Amino acid sequence: MIGIIDYGMGNLRSVQKALEKLHAEVEIVARANDLANCEGVILPGVGAFRDAIAEIRRQGFESAIHDYAASGRPLLGICLGLQLLFSRSEEDGEHEGLGIISGDVVRFQTEPQLKIPHMGWNALKFHQSHPLLAGLNPGDYVYFVHSYFVRPNDQDVIATTTQHGSQEFVSMIIRGNVAATQFHPEKSQRVGLRLLRNFADLVGSPANV
Repeated sequence: MIGIIDYGMGNLRSVQKALEKLHAEVEIVARANDLANCEGVILPGVGAFRDAIAEIRRQGFESAIHDYAASGRPLLGICLGLQLLFSRSEEDGEHEGLGIISGDVVRFQTEPQLKIPHMGWNALKFHQSHPLLAGLNPGDYVYFVHSYFVRPNDQDVIATTTQHGSQEFVSMIIRGNVAATQFHPEKSQRVGLRLLRNFADLVGSPANV
């Protein structure tokens, strides 16, 4: 069973519907203790880093997410869920994240005619191969909505990058059982559904497109 963490700031219903479309077994998890019963976990997120990390801590999810990541079972962050995995964010001041992945969350630099937030479809550039990327191809387009992006200290965790203006940012990371996307797979049509199918397969909850 795939658990989607509900800490009050995620687009979890659209993620749930996408997985149900793939016939994966999925459940919304609103209590930190229930993460231990999941074979796979998704950490979604929409909104401000500061508010999200405060809610995760207030609801007792921080240690549960750390324990889950350390268990070796598949964990997937989406959008703000990616950023929350990192050490710190500069959004609205400096805020400490979960620290599961070492690095920072930074804002796009202003450029002439560059739109911030980065919103809409953009292409993926691959930096590694992994079962999560099976059936995806370099140049595939996925859907983004964000003003901040992650800057990992370990370049080996970078799975894909994407170009926005002159800035090439990390659009997906993978380290062992922990993976996360800056884009929204649940809004990325065929490509996003294939990634979610791959995640369900890793979890052991077979899914079909």
